[in-house]
Amino acid sequence: MIKLDREQAISVGALAAVLLLGAIAVELSFHVRANAVQEFGERSELVSRLEARVKSRRDPHELSGTAPAAAFLDAATQGLAGAQLQAHLMQLAADHHAVLISSGVEPAKREDSPDSIRLQATLEMSLQALQTLLYQLESGTPYVFVESLAVQLPGGTSQRAAEDPLLRLTVSLRAMWRRGTA
Repeated sequence: MIKLDREQAISVGALAAVLLLGAIAVELSFHVRANAVQEFGERSELVSRLEARVKSRRDPHELSGTAPAAAFLDAATQGLAGAQLQAHLMQLAADHHAVLISSGVEPAKREDSPDSIRLQATLEMSLQALQTLLYQLESGTPYVFVESLAVQLPGGTSQRAAEDPLLRLTVSLRAMWRRGTA
């Protein structure tokens, strides 16, 4: 048998201790990683179950992030969509005893999306009718956005009481359309 002197024995002992500590560190590292992988799998499964529960409770339109079909003007061309918007405005104006003086489709602005329809109209109506008309325009379908509104008193105000005079307003509207078969 090989006889080791004291320095060699200490060196071999230190090497064995370093190897043992390295093996323990590797084993501990594998154990920690295995626990982390298991915990990650459990949490992923929990998140999947929660997402499925949330999706089952929501409205289908909310899940996809899209508006209902009634929110858009449905026409085959942009011109027909503009005519639909004009007809919608004329119907609302008639319902509120307003006089539609003029209306016309505006050209799209540079920042507009290609499915945007713009309309400018001049109407004459009372203040109460204006409030109701604006509410119905912006809260009904199709979705219509009032982009600008200019209100002025017409020249001959002697016909109506001062408390609810006829107002002349110029309104710029914007709506979205989807290419349809209409």
